[in-house]
Amino acid sequence: MAEKTTRGLQDVPGSSPDENEFPFGYPTNICEDVPDQKYLCSNCNNVLKKALQTLCGHRYCSACLSWIVRNNKNVICQKCKEEDPSTLSEGSLLAEERAFGDAAINKEISELKVHCVTPGCSWSGIMKNFEEHQSLCEYALIPCHTGCGHMVMRKKLADHLENGCVNNVTMCQKCKRSLSGSEYQEHSCEGNLCLEQKHVQPEIPSKEKNRSTPLINKDGCRFSEVGCSFRGSNEKIKEHEKTAVGAHMLLLLQHIKQLKASLCTAAKAANGSIPQSELNVNGAGKSISDLQIPGGLEINGDLEVDCFPGSSVSEDESVLQQLVREKVISELENKLHVFENIVAVLNKEVETSNLEITAFRRQSELDQNIIRGLELKIAELHRCLTQKDAGLSSLHKSLLFSEQASYDGVFLWKITDVGRKLQDSVTGRTVSLYSPAFYTAKYGYKVCLRVYLNGDGTGKGTHVSLFFVVMKGDYDALLPWPFRHKVTFMLLDQNNREHIIDAFRPDLTSASFQRPVNDMNVASGCPMFLPLSKLQSPKHAYVKEDTLFLKCIIETN
Repeated sequence: MAEKTTRGLQDVPGSSPDENEFPFGYPTNICEDVPDQKYLCSNCNNVLKKALQTLCGHRYCSACLSWIVRNNKNVICQKCKEEDPSTLSEGSLLAEERAFGDAAINKEISELKVHCVTPGCSWSGIMKNFEEHQSLCEYALIPCHTGCGHMVMRKKLADHLENGCVNNVTMCQKCKRSLSGSEYQEHSCEGNLCLEQKHVQPEIPSKEKNRSTPLINKDGCRFSEVGCSFRGSNEKIKEHEKTAVGAHMLLLLQHIKQLKASLCTAAKAANGSIPQSELNVNGAGKSISDLQIPGGLEINGDLEVDCFPGSSVSEDESVLQQLVREKVISELENKLHVFENIVAVLNKEVETSNLEITAFRRQSELDQNIIRGLELKIAELHRCLTQKDAGLSSLHKSLLFSEQASYDGVFLWKITDVGRKLQDSVTGRTVSLYSPAFYTAKYGYKVCLRVYLNGDGTGKGTHVSLFFVVMKGDYDALLPWPFRHKVTFMLLDQNNREHIIDAFRPDLTSASFQRPVNDMNVASGCPMFLPLSKLQSPKHAYVKEDTLFLKCIIETN
């Protein structure tokens, strides 16, 4: 078997390979690849067998932990001591009741690729099939189950039993001598040939339990004296006697017929009766009254021998057939009783299963109710989240407005991506642009600018149109109306050479300068503020790096 090179097993009292092939962990040399550290026992350093995880997080074989706790009091996890003694805590104290089975690691270990390390064996597979192979490996050395003390390969056990085992003997039924297998086949009793024995190779059990197997019975079936030739182990003979009742009855009937014929012949010759005690079967020393039938049927008492012409063999046959029928009926009644018990057990299991199913259904309904409640809570939280997102968006806009707002009547508007926005204005995708709002004073008028890069009204397609818009503000009720302050527009030359300037005073009768009713009034200003040809002229720097600057000044004095 595989040599055990393990840490800790050498100190374990009573750990013997004969008691359990791998009482603690599996040796690491059976693995195809070097096993990961998480698969090794913290005590024996072998591959974990029935892994348990302690409160400190380390893993032990079930047998290792049991042995450690059984032989030590208040033992501390050795791994915790090795890793960091300063972290020792109550969780490092080992106890079987404080450990739990690590199903995940056990499953991973059961899938590890392993091979048999017994010389001559080429088996390979996965860990969960390893122990089964060890119990079947033909190259494994096992002790002879007769107790002769020899260790032999499992596949050579039959040859050992037949030719080399000193304890495998068979007793001759005539001379009462104990003979080995080979001696028994050639043995004869002082000129009288023993009963012919067909040599049967001993059966080798597929799995040795506790390294012991019952001796093989070579006496054969109990009905061998009436013609049955079956031989085998004790278990095989018992099974044969249960299943061959009818055949044994027929052999017994034939033997009785022969015996009856010989008795009739002897009776006619002697004109008398022969005591039953002097009648033997084939000289084997058994009287008819001693014959037994498997299952408890016996032929007891005196056997009446009718040698008169009126006797009929059919009566004997009918008696035996009646016995067979009674035996069969008895066996069927026993089987019926067994089946009734099985049905009763199954009925109880069905009732238990029905109760469990009902409980599962109730639990399922409760779970569904919980799920529906959670779904409602999720929907409510989703609505709240949407409202908060809207509020955050509004706050973000307000923050941007606060950062860009002006409160002194002077506003500088930076417009980027002029080329793209001009093209959008030409195609009608975005006709105009609005500037951020600004104020004439802290609590003054709220206004903004509106520009048409491709022109509007009389300047459409030829000029840039720039307008002034009065918006609805928070303090309009305190301000004088209509709006009457002078407005000046400027398009800044970024080379500081020639700014474009235009100004106007509000038309007090125009609705554009009255107190706003809606968010903003109708825009009013300069539809022909700047020719497009001049805007795009390379002589001027009104547009530089695709950016232009518009400035609005409101005279508040």
